[in-house]
Amino acid sequence: MIPIPTSETSRTLAPSTPGREWWRSAVIYQVYPRSFADADGDGMGDLPGITRRLPALRDLGVDAVWLSPFYTSPQNDAGYDVADYRDVDPSFGTLADFDVLLETAHSLGLRVIIDVVPNHSSSDHVWFQEALAAAPGSPERARYLFRDGKGANGDEAPNNWESIFGGSAWTRITEPDGTPGQWYLHLFDKSQPDFDWENPWVREQFRDILRFWLDRGVDGFRVDVAHGMIKEAGLPDYTPPANAGSMGGGAIATTTGGIVLEPEISAHAEGEPVTPPYFGQDGVHDIYRDWHQVLAEYEGDRVLCGEAWVEPLEKLAHWVRPDEMQQTFNFGYLETPWDAVALRAVIDRSIAVFGSVGAPSTWVLSNHDVVRHATRLALTGDNPQGHGIGPKSTGIPDPAFALRRARAATALMLALPGSAYLYQGEELGLPEAIDLPDEARQDPTWFRTNGERYGRDGCRVPIPWEGADPSYGFGPGPKSWLPQPATWAEYTRSSQEGVPGSTLTMYQEALAARREHDLAFGELQWANAGEDALRFTSGKVTVVVNFGEAPLPLPAGTVVLASGPLEGGMLPRDTTAWLV
Repeated sequence: MIPIPTSETSRTLAPSTPGREWWRSAVIYQVYPRSFADADGDGMGDLPGITRRLPALRDLGVDAVWLSPFYTSPQNDAGYDVADYRDVDPSFGTLADFDVLLETAHSLGLRVIIDVVPNHSSSDHVWFQEALAAAPGSPERARYLFRDGKGANGDEAPNNWESIFGGSAWTRITEPDGTPGQWYLHLFDKSQPDFDWENPWVREQFRDILRFWLDRGVDGFRVDVAHGMIKEAGLPDYTPPANAGSMGGGAIATTTGGIVLEPEISAHAEGEPVTPPYFGQDGVHDIYRDWHQVLAEYEGDRVLCGEAWVEPLEKLAHWVRPDEMQQTFNFGYLETPWDAVALRAVIDRSIAVFGSVGAPSTWVLSNHDVVRHATRLALTGDNPQGHGIGPKSTGIPDPAFALRRARAATALMLALPGSAYLYQGEELGLPEAIDLPDEARQDPTWFRTNGERYGRDGCRVPIPWEGADPSYGFGPGPKSWLPQPATWAEYTRSSQEGVPGSTLTMYQEALAARREHDLAFGELQWANAGEDALRFTSGKVTVVVNFGEAPLPLPAGTVVLASGPLEGGMLPRDTTAWLV
């Protein structure tokens, strides 16, 4: 086995060389600030809490940390409703706390990427409040997508678009004189009005926002809803296909344990492709070419990573052409079911398509918007992206079986060339928190659908560090903003640290072996393994994954990683092994 780095191991932020820039091979760890670590005991995670736990991420072996929003916000959508893009929400700390976090991360050899949320702001933002106070047609209104309503009295929404969270995507305002007024577009919650990115004023404001954080030393940005921002001229009516997922495509459960992403492009009756008028418009690329130039003003290979729910992959590759973003999430891979044939196809296609524009493929299995893969990959019931699961959901798997499959999936993912993303708590094997009380739920999806969709709370429950209920070391007190399951004592970091075979140990070993064997820059060579297995080499490493019921014989070599126990030279079902 490759030695796991210890807390005494030092790493530095070495300068990159062309073709070996740090982001091409990085394993990036997503921190959801409100659920990672709480320093002051109020039940909400915060920046000082993150700073105190950064050595644990260095010891895990990741290269960078991505922070979900921590900006000033009324928290109607867990911080994705930003009221001030240049400050820290008091519930998370201060700008000084952020500076300490950034300095600490860099001293530990960790880069820091932060979220930027450009599609919409909070309705509490001063820009929107000024728009409400101004007259129709004013420069203030032009910052957002205000439109007159239809009908004799303007009391019908401008079009039929639905919010990602359910219900209409339009809300009518009351004008300053008390009369019913215009409508504004919000693809998400009504407290998240969409900007009008055709307005040069909006573009200039966001250039300044990027520079504000780049000047402080951040290493890049994850761009929220990177396939949004530009809407089709005229805002035509659009009805998405049945079983559509929440971010522009559809996601339909399969009995092989996953969710399949239907194309972001739906079809005409005649079979011609149609792009939703609010996602995937070509005009977004002008924005990212502009941002690319802003980042180029700074040293250190600063990066943009896009959250772009776009299919097919050939279209997604447009986001990472040499003059645009450096990375975009590979959601086609995330939503591929646990199936050897399907996974080989998406791996080959991803490497080819991203490689065609000189970009690395990225690989991801979990994040703050999807059911954790330690549950999802073994689900047999319906699981459209963004809908979530809960006590009334069907097809919930046995946790031990689901974790075994998830570990195998992780070991496969970390052997692939390119960059990988981990979501906080997956290194502990955390399952989706299913049995949350209805009164505890906070996702806007839950409320906007009147409880018909559970939303994303189940993957956002604060993670366990050490000790026992009620907060498992999340904070110094008993509070946590979402209740933690009573079974999570077995998942704490302290209970897994240094334990052979634990999920935490497997992640540490995998990351160490990945770096030791330079797998991020490896070239995959497939070997025939049948329909129920995958086998490939990358450099000196052979990777084998068993998807079938019967054990498979292991190839010759020394095992450097196994996602589960091996059985006398045989590879059991739902297990991945790396051999040298």
